Amino acid sequence: MRSSHLSDIRVNAGQIQRPRGTTVSTQAYTHYIVTRKLFENPYQFDPHRWANPTKAMKDAFMHALWPWPKSPPARFLLEIPTVHVSTREGLSGEEWRNWIMYFLMSPKVSSSGIIRPSIGVRKSSETEFMSSDEDFEVEAPDLAEDDPMRSFLPASFGKKSKEANIAAQIDRSRRAVDHSAATTATEVKRLTENNLGVNSSPSDGADSDGDSDDSDDSDDSDDSDDYPVSHELVLKTHSRAVTTLSLDPAGGRLLTASLDCKVNLHDFASMTPSTLRAFKTVDPSETKRSAATAESHPIHHVEFNPLSGGAFLCIAALPQARIMSRDGQILTEFVKGDMYLRDMNNTKGHISEIATGAWHPTDKNLCVTAGTDSTLRIWDINNKRSQKEVVVFKSKAAGSAGRTKMTAVAWGTPSRGGNNVLVSAALDGSLVMYGGNGPFARPAGEIRDAHQPQTWTSGIDISSDGRMVVTRGGDDLIKLWDTRKFTKPLVSVSHKSTSDHYPTSNIRYSPNSTSIITGSETGHLHILNPGNLRPEHITPVTPGSALITVNWHPKINQIVTGSANAEAHVLYSPTKSSRGAVEVMFRAPKKRHIDDDPGRTMDQGIGLSGDSIMTPGAMTGPRKSGVTRTGRSKDPRRPHIPQQTPFQKNQPDEKHLAENIPLARMLHEDPREALLKYADKAQNDPIFTKAWSKTQPKTQYADLSDDDEDGPDKKKAKR
Repeated sequence: MRSSHLSDIRVNAGQIQRPRGTTVSTQAYTHYIVTRKLFENPYQFDPHRWANPTKAMKDAFMHALWPWPKSPPARFLLEIPTVHVSTREGLSGEEWRNWIMYFLMSPKVSSSGIIRPSIGVRKSSETEFMSSDEDFEVEAPDLAEDDPMRSFLPASFGKKSKEANIAAQIDRSRRAVDHSAATTATEVKRLTENNLGVNSSPSDGADSDGDSDDSDDSDDSDDSDDYPVSHELVLKTHSRAVTTLSLDPAGGRLLTASLDCKVNLHDFASMTPSTLRAFKTVDPSETKRSAATAESHPIHHVEFNPLSGGAFLCIAALPQARIMSRDGQILTEFVKGDMYLRDMNNTKGHISEIATGAWHPTDKNLCVTAGTDSTLRIWDINNKRSQKEVVVFKSKAAGSAGRTKMTAVAWGTPSRGGNNVLVSAALDGSLVMYGGNGPFARPAGEIRDAHQPQTWTSGIDISSDGRMVVTRGGDDLIKLWDTRKFTKPLVSVSHKSTSDHYPTSNIRYSPNSTSIITGSETGHLHILNPGNLRPEHITPVTPGSALITVNWHPKINQIVTGSANAEAHVLYSPTKSSRGAVEVMFRAPKKRHIDDDPGRTMDQGIGLSGDSIMTPGAMTGPRKSGVTRTGRSKDPRRPHIPQQTPFQKNQPDEKHLAENIPLARMLHEDPREALLKYADKAQNDPIFTKAWSKTQPKTQYADLSDDDEDGPDKKKAKR
C-alpha cells in the first residue's frame, strides 16, 4: 500500500495552535493495490497505463479521507490481514483510531455518494463501521464559542448558490425616522389646532393626559402606515438642486431635472439595488455640442403626458418650450415670438422666459405654458409655428402698465366628467381662472391680492373633482379656494415658503384628493388634510436641505421628491405600493465588475496626457479630452480646462520636439539676442547690399573747423 501524507508538524495559524503530531492534509489519500497481476512494473511512473484501464484496475483504485474510519475505504483497509499501521510517527496499532481531524476547507462530495464527510472535529474511536448504504450522523465540533477555529469551519458542503435576500434588501431600504420627528408632527398639529381656534374634545382633561399621550404616539405610528413613506430609494444623479420631476402614466420611467441644466431619465425596469443610476442624461438646450453659440439653461418644469407616456413637456429658462420623447429626443420646439410687438395677441410665441406649463387633462395634443410676458399660451404639439390660443392677462396693479409675470398654472377636469378649468397665478398676487375650453377673452373668475404682491406663487393644483384649488405662495401661506365661490379663501395656514430661492417649489393633491403634499425648507414632507390644511403626517426626507418638488403617482402609489442637495427620493411601502421602487428592491443586485467602480477605472482620453505621449513619425497634435476634432471645446459655455492627472505633470520630450518641429528652439530664445548674434556677420558679409558694395561712390562730408561748430549764420530777422 502507498499513501501520501505530511509527517509530524505543528500548526500555527494566527491564534490557532494545534498540538504536535497533528497531520495536515491538502487532499484525500490515494490508495491502490500494488500487484504485478494488475499493473506491469507497478513501481514505475507510467500515466499511460490509465489511458485504457481495465475493470480490475479501476476496482483497485480508490480515494479515501485518511484516517476517516467510517468511510468504506478505511473499512476495506482493515479487512486486509497484511495491512498494519506504520510506526514511523510513533503510533501503535490502536492509537491511530483516536486521531482528530480538522477540516479547514470543505471536502467535495464524492460522485458515488459513499464518502460524506462533514465539518467538525471528532474522535474516530467514538464511531463504529457501517455500510455505505446506511446514513450516519455527524457530531458538532466540540469548540468554545470564542474559539478562532470556528471562523475556518464552513457552514455547508457543495456549491453555494448566492441568492438575493429580498427581505434584507427591503429592510435596508427602510427609512430610519427617529421618534423626535413623529413628536414634531404631533406638536405642529397641536399648534395648528390652537392657531385655528379648534376646541379640544371633552375627553381632554387632567385625568386623561397619559391616555392622550399614548393616543398621540399610536396616531403617529398609524399615520406612517397609512401613507407610502416607510421605505425609500435614493437617487443621486445630479450635481445641483433637483427642481422638477415626473413619472410616466405607467410609473416605469422617472424624469428628474435640475439646476445643472440636465434631465436624467431613470428606468425602474433596468435598475437594481446596486445600480441606482440614470440610463441617459440629456441637455434640452444643447442642440450641437461643437457649436460656439450653444447654451445651457436651468430646467423649470418637466411633465409626462398623462394620456400618452411617449412624450413629455420640457420647459427651461427660455422663451421656447420643447416636446421631447421618452428617450430624450426633441420632437417639437415651439417658436419664439417677436419681442418688438407691443400687443401680445399678435405674437406667435412667448417673447420672454417661460415659468412653467401643464398638459390638457383630456386632449393629449394640447398643452399650456405660462410665461413672464403676462400670457398663457395653448399649444398644439403638432404645430410648432404658432400657438393655438393666447391668453393675455392684464394686470391691474399700479405702475405695472398692464403686464406681470405668470408664475404657476394648473389645468384640471372633474373625474366624473364636466367642464375643465384653467387656473393661473401671477406675480402681482392675482389668481385668475378660465374655462378650460374657452373662450379666453375674459377670465371666469379673478381674485386680486390672493397672495402678497411681488411674491412668487410657485405651487398650484386642482382637486380630482375640479372644485377645490390649493395654492402655495411666496408670502409663507397655503390657501384653499373653491371654484364655485371664487372670491376668498376657505382656509389659510402658515407654511414657510422656499420660492424665493427655488421658484419651482410646488404643492400637489394626492391621486384621490384625500391628502395634499408639499415640501418645506427644513427638508420635511408635509401631508395635509385637504379640508382644513392641518398636517396629518410630517416626515423628514432630507433634513437640513429644502424639499423643492413632490409628486404622488396614482398607479404605483409612491411619492417622489426632489431636494436642494441634488437628491431624488422615491418613498414607497412594500405592502401598499406596486412596481416602481418595489420592483427594484425585489430584484437581485447586479454582480459588481471592476469596470463598474469609477474609482478603479480611468478614461484613457482623460487619464493619459497627450503631451506626454510621443508617437514616432507623427506630430499631428494630440487629441485632448473635452475637445472636438476641430479643436473646439465640447462645452462652449466655459473654456476647456484640462483635467490634472499624474501623467500631465510630466514635461514633453524637448529633444524629440526640437528635432521634429521646425524652429522649435526659437520658442525659448530672446528675440533681441537672436538678432544681435548676426550683427557682425551682416556687417562683414551683407546679403542684400553686397552687389553695390564696389559700385557706390565714396561718401564725402564737408570739413568744418572749430569755429564753425555753431553752424552757418542764421538769416537776419526782418525788421
